[in-house]
Amino acid sequence: MTVTIVGSQLGDEGKGGIVDLYGDDADVVARYQGGDNAGHTVVDDGEEYKLSLVPSGAVRGKVGVLGNGCVVNPRTLFDEIDALRERGLEPDVRVAERAHTILPFHRVLDGIEEDVKSETDQEVGTTGRGIGPTYEDKAGRRGVRIGDLTDPDVLRDRLEYVVPQKRALAEEVYGVDVDEAFDVDALFEEYSEFGARMEREGMLVDAGDFLARQIDDGQNVMFEGAQGTIIDIDHGNYPYVTSSNPTAGGACTGTGLGPTVVGDGDVIGIVKAYLTRVGSGPLPTELGGVVGDTPGYDESTEGRNEELAEHIREEGDEYGTVTGRPRRVGWLDMPMLRHAARVSGFTGLAVNHVDTLAGLDELKVGHTYTLDGEERETMPATTEQWAACEPNFRSFDGWAAADWAAVAEEGYEALPENARTYLEYIEDEVGAPIYAIGLGPGRSETIVRERPF
Repeated sequence: MTVTIVGSQLGDEGKGGIVDLYGDDADVVARYQGGDNAGHTVVDDGEEYKLSLVPSGAVRGKVGVLGNGCVVNPRTLFDEIDALRERGLEPDVRVAERAHTILPFHRVLDGIEEDVKSETDQEVGTTGRGIGPTYEDKAGRRGVRIGDLTDPDVLRDRLEYVVPQKRALAEEVYGVDVDEAFDVDALFEEYSEFGARMEREGMLVDAGDFLARQIDDGQNVMFEGAQGTIIDIDHGNYPYVTSSNPTAGGACTGTGLGPTVVGDGDVIGIVKAYLTRVGSGPLPTELGGVVGDTPGYDESTEGRNEELAEHIREEGDEYGTVTGRPRRVGWLDMPMLRHAARVSGFTGLAVNHVDTLAGLDELKVGHTYTLDGEERETMPATTEQWAACEPNFRSFDGWAAADWAAVAEEGYEALPENARTYLEYIEDEVGAPIYAIGLGPGRSETIVRERPF
């Protein structure tokens, strides 16, 4: 059986915690896209683990798979594996031979391009981890796949083809002095050893075949998406997007399994009870602003609620797991959730950070938009149209703080009545039941209403 975990907003919805929550019932957890730009935090017995590449299930001793849709930085991968081993864990991580390799020059070029874009207000807000440039090389048929690292002749040929191109781009287009990140011999030596270590540790797999055999053997497989629907390369607010497909369709192309396999299981949309994003781009329900990220923030703060935005940011610890950057904060955006539900076909929801909103007298939700004088229930196709949308808000009475661990233990009916009203509104509008409600970072602080496996 399969379960697919999808971020329904702009990332940072708490996907890692939900993967961890249902991890006891999963045998294999497979990441299907993204790379070490995908920060996820898992709390186990009071211990906090911040991961960016290793699948969340590794903390619970599950087999983790980085699918062919991922881009893999071997340096990060082994740093995280070694760090987990130092903390007494023994992560079992497999890597798809068809996944593409992030090389040092990808990170260099990522930073250069983002700097250039920032000069013309086109900055996307990347993590600078080389994700986009690696996917560019994949699409351009000049990438280095993980399987190539184990064949010296193939690896040498790949590097001798691509590195001179990247060196010329850095030197002649951007005027940047190159270093060992653009040295074929140094790259060959280092990445050959990465390939050899993966072979020694039995990490390399044909992901589709490996996962299909697990399912045929009766194993439960969870597909873990990174980032969120609204930064999907096809269905997000382009160009303020990631370079892959975090939506449920990415679980098919990113693992080598067909849509009937993914669609035969649950697809759970992860929702933060309010809205955050890191980086630039529209955010119609934004409360406050972040210098350098919120469009027009330096020119005017008219109509913004900075104090409330900062309160929610601090209560929710809204700072990027990978970058540490403050996240922009807004009210829940229902047109966004309707869009996400349609794109991925949610069969259930998990709503996190309900506790963060406790203590507010009033909450708002962007129920619909007005665009060109017409009311819309879902997001328009272009980012420019989305930026022109005015949210139409619905108000909800707030709820008091509580002993959330005790509430989680007692169950749904122990939630404050106003919180239940808020959650039931989300269910009705999205058209999917809420499976889990996050009231804190730990498993014991989550109300579990449905177990998908």
